[in-house]
This record gives sequence, C-alpha cells and structure tokens, in this order.
Amino acid sequence: MAAINPGRMTHAHDGSLVVFHIGMRVNRPWRPDLWMPVFAAMPRMLAELTADPDSGLLGHHIVLEPLSPWIVQWWESTEKLYAYARNPDAVHRPAWTEFNARARKAPGAVGIWHETYVVERAESMYVGVPPTGLGRATATVPVGRNADRAAARLAAGSTTRPAA
Repeated sequence: MAAINPGRMTHAHDGSLVVFHIGMRVNRPWRPDLWMPVFAAMPRMLAELTADPDSGLLGHHIVLEPLSPWIVQWWESTEKLYAYARNPDAVHRPAWTEFNARARKAPGAVGIWHETYVVERAESMYVGVPPTGLGRATATVPVGRNADRAAARLAAGSTTRPAA
C-alpha cells in the first residue's frame, strides 16, 4: 500500500500535458461474447504502454462504472498519443480492427468513446492521500508559501507548461 502523505502536496510536471479519457459502454450485457474482447483489450494496451518508458504515457487510472468502465490517461504529448494509436506493431491497431469488425456484425452492442484535452496549466492539491491522479502520474511536491490557494497555483502555471 502506498504511503499516505499528511502534508499539503501538489503535482510537479514540466512540459506539455495531455489528458485522455477512453471508455466503453456495454449496451447488451447478456452478450459478453460481443463486449468482453473490447474490455480485455485495454489492459493489454496499458501493459504495453507502461512497459515502454518512451511511449509517452505518464500514468493512468481505471474508473469502474456499471456497464461503462473508462480510463483517465496522462500523456506527454498528443504526438506520442497519436503515434501509439497509429503504430501497426502495437496492440491498439489490431484491437481497433477487431472492434470495427464486431461493430459491423452487431451494431450498438458495445460502444467506445474518447476525449482528448491539451492542458495549458493544471492545479492540484493532495492532503492525507498517497500519490493520486496527476500527482501519481507525474510527481508530487510540497505546496510552497506562495501557492497556498488553488487560484494562486493555477495562475502561476509553473508546474505544467505547454511545449514550445
């Protein structure tokens, strides 16, 4: 179990930051033959990305909602995110091809979605928790004297800078 930090912490990250949400929606739960392959593909992709420190994936968090699991991912750049998505040798391409084939045979049985956010500045606060969210994906540092309030941390923008 990760150590709980009782102090006031914030994330520390230099460079660009992309937040990527990706999820699925099970519309026919009685047909696991249609949705289980989609569900099973993401852990393989995450394992592949996590094993490659140059992939650009900073970290991820899995959210389990009934019928709609999804994942928050933090990336170094959209370029690295898109490079992974297009890579013919990565797990994603065959999984995407399989999903499309299944979707044509059983339209609407399972859906997928994603959202991409390019972050100019980010603010965070962690008190009494182990490294969590963006702080877990990057690093955490104690909140400084001049960053006591959320508005000050966000205005400073010193922990997340867009790429030049």
